Amino acid sequence: MTWNTNMRNAVILASTFFVAFSGSLVTRTGMGWYRTLSLPWFTPSGRIIGRVWTTIFIFGAVSAIGWWGQKERDRRFWTVAGIFVANALLNVGWSVAFFGLHEMVVAIWIAAFLALSVWLLVALMWKRRLVSSILLVPYAAWATFATYLTYAVMRLQ
Repeated sequence: MTWNTNMRNAVILASTFFVAFSGSLVTRTGMGWYRTLSLPWFTPSGRIIGRVWTTIFIFGAVSAIGWWGQKERDRRFWTVAGIFVANALLNVGWSVAFFGLHEMVVAIWIAAFLALSVWLLVALMWKRRLVSSILLVPYAAWATFATYLTYAVMRLQ
C-alpha cells in the first residue's frame, strides 16, 4: 500500500490528537491532587494553559505535515521524524509522571528532555523547512517554561 499525502496527513493529525487527548486525560485525573499544591505566583491559569497547548498542538501538526511533505528522505529527515515520535512520548510521559504518578523530580527530567527535543527539532529543520521550524518555537519556549514551572512547583512542596 502506497501512502499518499492525505493518508500521511491523516496519520499525523490522528497522532497529534491522540497525544493531546492522552495527556489531557491523565491531567484531568490528577487535578484533585494538583489543586492541593502550592503554586508559584507566575503559574498560568488553566484556561491559558489549555489555549497554549491547543495552539502548540495545531502548530506542531502543521510543522510535521510540512516536514513530511518534502521529497528528501535522507538521514536528517528520519532523525527529525524519530525526534517527533520521541517528543510525543515525552509529552505524554510528563503528564503521567506529574499528574498521574505525582513524581515531580521525574517530571522535571522528562520536561527538560521534552524541551530539548523541541529545540533540536527547531535546529534540525531550520535550513530545510524554515516555516516548520518556526512553528515549533512557541512549543520550545513553552516546554522550557514548563520545565522551570515544574521545578518551581516542586520547590514549594
